[in-house]
Amino acid sequence: MILASGAVMALAPTNESAGSAPDSLPPEAQSAHVDELLDDFPSAGVAPVIAVVTRTDGAQLTGADVVALTGVAQRMRAVERGVDAGPAAPPVISDDKKAGLVTVLVKGDVTGFELRDMVGALRTVASDGLPPGLTSNITGGPAFGADIADSFSGANTTLLLVTALVVAVLLIITYRSPILWLVPLIVVAIADRLATVVGSVVAGWFGLSFDGSTSGITSVLVFGAGTNYALLLVSRYREELRVHADHRDALRTAWLRAAPAILASNATVVVALLLLLVTPLPSIRSLGALAACGIVIAAIFVLIALPGALALCGRGLFWPVVPHDGDADPTESGVWHRVATTVAARPVTIAAIALLAMSVCAAGLIGVKVGLSQTEQFRVSADSVDGYNVVAQHFSKGLADPVTVVARTRGADAVAKAASRVDGVQSVRITETAPTGWTRIAVVIDADPASARAFDTIVSLRTAVSAVPGGDALVGGSDAKEYDTRQAARRSALVVIPLILAVLMLILMVLLRAIVLPLLLVVVTAFSALTALGAGTFLSEHVFGFGALDTNVILFAFLFLVALGVDYTYFLVLRAREEAVKRGTRDGMIRAVSATGGVITSAGVVLAAVFVVLGVLPLITLTQLGIIVGLGILIDTFVVRTCVVPCLILLAGTDRRAG
Repeated sequence: MILASGAVMALAPTNESAGSAPDSLPPEAQSAHVDELLDDFPSAGVAPVIAVVTRTDGAQLTGADVVALTGVAQRMRAVERGVDAGPAAPPVISDDKKAGLVTVLVKGDVTGFELRDMVGALRTVASDGLPPGLTSNITGGPAFGADIADSFSGANTTLLLVTALVVAVLLIITYRSPILWLVPLIVVAIADRLATVVGSVVAGWFGLSFDGSTSGITSVLVFGAGTNYALLLVSRYREELRVHADHRDALRTAWLRAAPAILASNATVVVALLLLLVTPLPSIRSLGALAACGIVIAAIFVLIALPGALALCGRGLFWPVVPHDGDADPTESGVWHRVATTVAARPVTIAAIALLAMSVCAAGLIGVKVGLSQTEQFRVSADSVDGYNVVAQHFSKGLADPVTVVARTRGADAVAKAASRVDGVQSVRITETAPTGWTRIAVVIDADPASARAFDTIVSLRTAVSAVPGGDALVGGSDAKEYDTRQAARRSALVVIPLILAVLMLILMVLLRAIVLPLLLVVVTAFSALTALGAGTFLSEHVFGFGALDTNVILFAFLFLVALGVDYTYFLVLRAREEAVKRGTRDGMIRAVSATGGVITSAGVVLAAVFVVLGVLPLITLTQLGIIVGLGILIDTFVVRTCVVPCLILLAGTDRRAG
């Protein structure tokens, strides 16, 4: 498998779209139709970048400072890479004389790291040559995109190294061996690298693209799920070594016992990720396809490559605590045996307390704000945000990125008048006409980009201009695109989340050959996800100070919590059913919790830590996702799988012996 992986990684073609961000706009959205119409205009394929210049002492600009603005425009237009050589617009001075801005047009199809480099060159030439006492910032739509791309400059390497370090430390603590941790870590690391290559090839086949956030989340999923699978297998292997003289017999038995849970968990995660393909958002579909490939590869490596490595190494791999045939059974004593006995003795009381505590946490979702504005995307300082704040302080807030209205030329004047009467609109200007009979209108609104006020204005603007007879007006631009994307994301969540739960229900019914218990487990799993979302929302808002949850966080967090958290349900319930055949429901559950408590705890801590590592990236979206999923995995580990699920099974089952 190592040789085959090396061949694939060496010979597979690279996906050139990997450095570019996938389009997040649904193709049927009104703003997408506006983009299609703009292709016929003389200014097609360009976007404005704004340089805003102020004095460091906050004073008014002098005559010499205004002359320096002209020099800034000339130097920016001289940048060859990606800058459009159209006519130069004169500098604009604010009413308070404290700020001036110049605008240059850049190619609108430049994305990813190429966009970052282009905007970086503009920032360099804008600041070079400024007289002492002046400072400049670059903002506008392309500048925001460049700063997001820059957030992932070297981020994948950093994320991979930090993830591998966290996993290594936790595996050393879990196994208490100086060598055992290396085997699963190396196997999972190779799987992760192979998953990136295979995912790139698959993306190329289907015309998908992905950026740093997509590949970063995929690496976290591969490391987290792969390590979890490895922990489940190695834990059962160590347990079987105490009853088998031949370590290969022990490994064979362990594989047969652990594989059903691993395969069921893997199938759940893969199907849940593939359900993302039904969404209209290209960026979410890209994540679903790439991550599904990664999770499949992780399972293949853990079920094939890892057993081969364990078989070659033998018992000595567990040194210095080497399990031997005839060792005492750890499930008859220890902390997890005491916990299991306590839970079995008072299932009603413990279940009631646990569910009450979870309800309190879930209440954090009440009144939750969803949707970060464009200026709230970054956890660290960004020049585009600083520049926007300067523009908003001295000019109209929407001047940096006006709303675009496209209307039939015969009704353009009437559409412009209707737009000017909308609350929140500060100025309206007809800019150009296309030979196809459409006219472009620039509308400046008084609202922060991608804010609630901006979206309200977009809705009102669409209502007003669509009512103009013969205008056929459509509203687009950055704010309209973000609004359309968020609406599509909400609709996707309403479709995908029930589908995920339905898939989980079907898999549990097949696995357990029952109806009532799978239904209870699905309800508990969904409630656990809501608990994590509520608690994570509270932490995000009141501890970390984030203004709102990002649009996609709820969908992604719910998917990951349900699909990954169910690992422990499969492992616990399958072990309980195995033990119940010999000991009955109650004693079987006690033994199952005693046997799996340690490995589930270890796996949960590892998986939670891996998701928290997403916080090393500077985007608030990924930080929020790491917080919520990490917290949810810990709730699953210490509350749901330890208390709630055993209590429900004990209350719903009987104490007669199975079979």
